[in-house]
Parts: sequence; C-alpha cells; structure tokens
Amino acid sequence: MRGTPSSSSGAPAENSPGNSRRNASLSPQGSVRFRIMVVDDDWVIADSLTEILRRSGYTTETAYDGTGALQMALLSPPELVITDVVLPGMNGVELATILKSVYPDCKILLCSGHGSTPELLSSPHCAPYDFTLLSKPVRPADLLAWVEYRLGTGGPVLVPIAAA
Repeated sequence: MRGTPSSSSGAPAENSPGNSRRNASLSPQGSVRFRIMVVDDDWVIADSLTEILRRSGYTTETAYDGTGALQMALLSPPELVITDVVLPGMNGVELATILKSVYPDCKILLCSGHGSTPELLSSPHCAPYDFTLLSKPVRPADLLAWVEYRLGTGGPVLVPIAAA
C-alpha cells in the first residue's frame, strides 16, 4: 500500500500527482474547480464530506453505492474519488480499480474504519494502482489537505493514515 507519510519532507511517499484538469471548471474568481465524487453508503458521512468539499470550492457529486458511483463517473469523469472501502455490492476497491482502468488520471482516496482493508489493498488487482488509504473518522482539515495534495494544489501533508 502506498501513501504513508515520509519522515523527511512530511509529504506522503507517493508518486507526484499530475495536474489533470480535464473536467475542472473555473470558479467566478478564475481559479480551477475540480470535480470530486464522494461515495459512502452511510448517507450522513457522504453528505457531510460532500458539504465540506463544496464549501471549500470544489464541484462535488455524491453516490451511496459503488454501482451508482460508477454510472455517474462514466457520464461525468471526476478528477478525484473519495470512497468508503466497504460498500454494498461493488466495494470501494473494486470501484477504484475500474475507475483507474477507465480514467488513469483519476485520483483515489479510500476511506475505511475496518481492519480488513489493508488485506483488500494487497490483492494482485490493486498492485498497479496508487491508492491512498485514510482511516475513519477523517477530520475535515486532514481530508482537505489530502484532497489538495492528490490534486496537486497544496503543499506537504502531515497526516497519519491507516497502517498496512
């Protein structure tokens, strides 16, 4: 699993994220607005994360299951997907691998409060992908820092994540 903090710079030890802006729109102030999809079967969590991102200036979409998220993403590709790992039907790891195969520039943040998640991420079908795993609950400031890092819009991130 990638995405663990580095001790030298404080930034996550991941490949440097690209600045894919294929669906980014301009805000009234002229800054780039990225499209972010939030996926969680817990409506309170999904809606809360969506609101945090929306208030921070991002264009957001919300889905409550993996299949619905995939359908939405195929119609309007996001720059970043924040998904719970444990979802009914298609889980978040399956969703992430499909999205990365269709949209290689799409960034993925996986969120989980379950101990079995690192096992899912160590499966062979996840090996070629660069998934960042955040532990639930995620503080809003930490979430926004990771979003900025993954989109290439922020500085170093000093956020601990789930251990593999």
